[in-house]
Amino acid sequence: MAFTRQFVTKLYERIAHEDTPLIQVVLGPRQVGKTTGVQTVLQRVQRSHYANADLARAPSREWIIEQWQAAKALGKGTVLALDEIQKIDRWSDVIKGLYDADRASGAVKIIVMGSASLTLRAGLGESLLGRFEVVEVPHWSFWESKAAFGWNLNQHLMFGGYPGAAHLITDASRWQSFMRDSVLESVLAKDIFMLAKIAKPALFRQVLEIALLYPAQEISYQKIVGQLHASGSVETVKSYLGILASAYLIQSLEKFSTRPISVKSSSPKLLPLCPALVHAIQSPTEILSNPAWRGRVLEAAVGSHLATLPNTKLFYWRDGRHEVDFVVKSGSQITGIEVKSGAQVSGSGVEAFRARFKGVRCLTLAEPLAIELLNRDASLACWEWLNSLAV
Repeated sequence: MAFTRQFVTKLYERIAHEDTPLIQVVLGPRQVGKTTGVQTVLQRVQRSHYANADLARAPSREWIIEQWQAAKALGKGTVLALDEIQKIDRWSDVIKGLYDADRASGAVKIIVMGSASLTLRAGLGESLLGRFEVVEVPHWSFWESKAAFGWNLNQHLMFGGYPGAAHLITDASRWQSFMRDSVLESVLAKDIFMLAKIAKPALFRQVLEIALLYPAQEISYQKIVGQLHASGSVETVKSYLGILASAYLIQSLEKFSTRPISVKSSSPKLLPLCPALVHAIQSPTEILSNPAWRGRVLEAAVGSHLATLPNTKLFYWRDGRHEVDFVVKSGSQITGIEVKSGAQVSGSGVEAFRARFKGVRCLTLAEPLAIELLNRDASLACWEWLNSLAV
């Protein structure tokens, strides 16, 4: 039986059980199963029409209208899924007009998606405000890799995140080639460089590589600039890291502070959003031979899991030699989380954090608890479980 990701259930509930749902925009990294999941939803509804702009002879705004009319002809409540919609210039303006004209009747329910999520997000401008909601599709988590492929934690820390490469893990060199050529290069060439108009692509690649070499580590912008082989600036690095975040590759965590100026001036903590990204350029087998590296990758895996918790913001904290790996803010609630692996035992960072910020709650995740966290889906229930452990 094929494994079904949780976003499929969420999307189906909205599409099948709401008479006039908002436009559903499916966003996430390349090659994590967005199209497969949407097609699963279409198989479950009574009437549907799927169209891929990438397969059209000359995709245009008129093509969108033709697909809408074809769906409408199938009957009220037909689900129209438009794939690779970002290939059509000003697609959102056309969708807005069609959606507004038919919204009251509920004639067509619409899903839009594309492999280039960065490009797709750019189309969600003012024309669709109040008319859409995003269905986020993150990288595959440990519990999903375990359920779908029977992986253990080390396998996930080496290869986790992209299911399309799962069958290649017995040949690490071949797996790395797939990750570099079919995943990273696709994002860079087809998504980032086309949309963002990067003036220095080689410099951009260097920033990405540096970020992947320092998983879950705080590194100053000046240090990143110092490692570049070509001339760059702090502002350039900041802008590149922002683009990498929008492309679902790297998240840059800010230092937690109650003073906004301090937050904005802090060094970033770099968080690759799945282990496979790290090991596209670093040997996956180092997980088995280097405990310190494994600890870093485990910390990054925990961080990327925390980053997908609903209605939260993720930070880190440091004051001199005192550090807390992650700080989760949900409304007025602040929770410090320290990840420990192997023989790490010091808790001085947590105590210093408590002393600095009155009323915060903290917890330490030794490896067994970190594994339990990674075995849970990133939901409200997971967040409540974490807070039940915090003191």
